[in-house]
Amino acid sequence: MVFEGSYFSSATFDKADFTPDSLICVDQSGIIDRVISASDSDYQIVKQAALDNDILKQIPKGSYLLPGFTDLHIHAPQWPQAGLALDKPLNEWLNTYTFPLEAKFKDLQYAKKVYQSLIKELLANGTTTGLFFGSVHTDANLVLAQICAQLGQRAFIGKVVMDNPEQTPDYYRDASSKVALEETETFILKMLKLQGQTGSDITPVITPRFVPSCTDETLQGLGGLAKKYDLPIQSHCSESVWEDQYAIDRFNLRDAEVLNKFGLLTDKSIMAHGTQLSDSDLDLFEKTQSSIAHCPISNAFFGNSVMRVNDAHQKNVKIGLGTDISGGFSPSIYRNMQQAIMSSQMLQDSSHKPARLSASNAFYLATVGGASALHIKSGQIKVGFKGDFQIVQDQYFELSSNESDDIFERLVYHTNKENIKQVYVAGKLVHDNRGENNGK
Repeated sequence: MVFEGSYFSSATFDKADFTPDSLICVDQSGIIDRVISASDSDYQIVKQAALDNDILKQIPKGSYLLPGFTDLHIHAPQWPQAGLALDKPLNEWLNTYTFPLEAKFKDLQYAKKVYQSLIKELLANGTTTGLFFGSVHTDANLVLAQICAQLGQRAFIGKVVMDNPEQTPDYYRDASSKVALEETETFILKMLKLQGQTGSDITPVITPRFVPSCTDETLQGLGGLAKKYDLPIQSHCSESVWEDQYAIDRFNLRDAEVLNKFGLLTDKSIMAHGTQLSDSDLDLFEKTQSSIAHCPISNAFFGNSVMRVNDAHQKNVKIGLGTDISGGFSPSIYRNMQQAIMSSQMLQDSSHKPARLSASNAFYLATVGGASALHIKSGQIKVGFKGDFQIVQDQYFELSSNESDDIFERLVYHTNKENIKQVYVAGKLVHDNRGENNGK
């Protein structure tokens, strides 16, 4: 494919670049192999060749090419309750709503119905890569992987592990540490086999739900499996005051220190929330090169604070964005960028310290930050990166300033699902919202 049009892409944490009138050439493996500006001598030659071969995709005036987004924290089985009971305390929300819902995923037909809806919705919102918590059910998690492969979303998926009877319900937990670790390894091997069979970009992830839900033996074993198979790790860390205090009461260590003790903080670890992380915790994240999934909507409901994005960034901690379906009600990374900016202003107002995020900062987290956390070359429109794109219509193009900085901020603040006209993963069309070709 050759895309002709103008595009935005993060240059740094503080700056998004605008490049007008370009040809972005994507090779057969889905990698950007050339970016040609209108002033280059071979621009017309390459454009004509693409036209002749029927591989030119011209982006309409008033629309722009953006990198696809990476969502670093999605509880896939919670999709049916997105937006429900968010006024309840976390413990009640989990035990009354969330655990009974997740237990239903032993029904594979139900799992298929939910997961098809979720993945289509994420793609329609411009999310080209997702990091998923599944349920405790190995087979249902493989259904999720198969659907991601079929619909074309790059996916990192974990079988949720929870075996501590003191913190998990008897109807929804791993039967024992031995069973939890055996099922995790079974899931890893089946995922790797599916990856080979389909040629899809799907990766198994080590997934202790969080420290309270797992026994010591299980935490230790999961750290060992992550090392054995060289896999990503995901969990929650310092999401709330309760979770933070639980780690101290049980281990006399902070949450991050517990995870590190069991080999669960590595350069492939993505820990969600982090609203209660201390300076020493951030230093530990920097030392281990672990990443944070900032979930601003969810944090507003359950985090007891605002995650200190600027402080973490200043300490060279990797950060991306997560929707946290369903602790966060919206599957849109745009909506989470907006909330990240708003929450940062509230943090600055309450702490009287520099905390404000800009649209450029939030866009960086949604693109470069998330991709870097997962060690994938995505999130930027440049040579050597994956052709993960969204074609986004500026709905106020005819009304407002067309200075590039103004367009960029409008896109961050005003884009909704209806404005995202097409989505590509590694150069392959995975979502089409142009009316006559819708769904093809």
